Amino acid sequence: MIVVRPVRSDDLDALMRLARKTGVGVTSLQPNEALLAERIARSVSTLNGEADRADQGYLFALEDTETGQVVGVSGIEVAVGLENPWYNFRIGTLSHISRELGVYEKVEAMFLSNDHAGYSEVCTLFLDPEWRHSRNGQLLSKSRFMFLAAFKERFAKKIVAEMRGVADENGISPFWEGLGRHFFQIDFAKADYLTGIGEKSFIAELMPRYPVYIAMLKPEAQEVIGKVHPQTEPARAMLEAEGFRYEGYVDIFDGGATLEAYVDELRIVRDSRHYRVETVAQPAKSERPYLVSNDRDQQFRVILAYAEPQQDTFPLTAAQAKALELQPGDQLRAVPLSRQG
Repeated sequence: MIVVRPVRSDDLDALMRLARKTGVGVTSLQPNEALLAERIARSVSTLNGEADRADQGYLFALEDTETGQVVGVSGIEVAVGLENPWYNFRIGTLSHISRELGVYEKVEAMFLSNDHAGYSEVCTLFLDPEWRHSRNGQLLSKSRFMFLAAFKERFAKKIVAEMRGVADENGISPFWEGLGRHFFQIDFAKADYLTGIGEKSFIAELMPRYPVYIAMLKPEAQEVIGKVHPQTEPARAMLEAEGFRYEGYVDIFDGGATLEAYVDELRIVRDSRHYRVETVAQPAKSERPYLVSNDRDQQFRVILAYAEPQQDTFPLTAAQAKALELQPGDQLRAVPLSRQG
């Protein structure tokens, strides 16, 4: 059975294996053993209530319980930018006016921003390519919103998602080549790696502090602003269907869109509801899968169930109930995996 659960200290080797498959642009999952070990430890301490708010972050693993293999990872940061700067570009306009010439022009520009400091963030989403089927990607991504629904008080009112920007098969970013390289004199992959391991001071030291006029960038750089990597387009569509929106903020390195939402307005947070567990030999088959979770933190579990809830109960097989660590009569949380219609 496929289950999402919090990461454990013994998941380090599995996360290293996944990190080696990410390629350039997945900043928060670098193949660095010390960094991943620290990230796992931080998730464990957060679940144990031992981390300060600026350090709090959760990691979740997608596990095949039959083999014990971890094939995916996703995360939530509780509050970004409280200890280390969290930069992006805000797209805005500047007005250029000359009464003498009768000229009035509105020009788009990018402004270095810390506007999202203190927001929560969904991040570190990666699924092994061999497991990108059977709605595993949706389960891995959306399970985080079940955790948000259960523990809203732990997070900010708004949440963001930085999307991987456009780059070619060699990891070359048109946005970086058109802007960042002029200030940093390093490759995009190097800048991406330094950010991923927490070395971010160079951004403030070297990034332009004045507005960057978009019209002055090369056309190929302009074209990818607010876009996402082709492999990331399904993830963007999924998040937007759940309530995230692009509000004109982009990544400072690859120009990828930053999406944001109010936690209370996310579909899963808003529409998920509680049922009592009813164990059955075989639930009536449904074409519509449900996300089903318990509301426990350290024992948090999420599965997909192809069953229809009754008025106050949700039918599970004994194996499904065991995977969720629930007994008949216990409370669970459930919501359709996707919006209908």
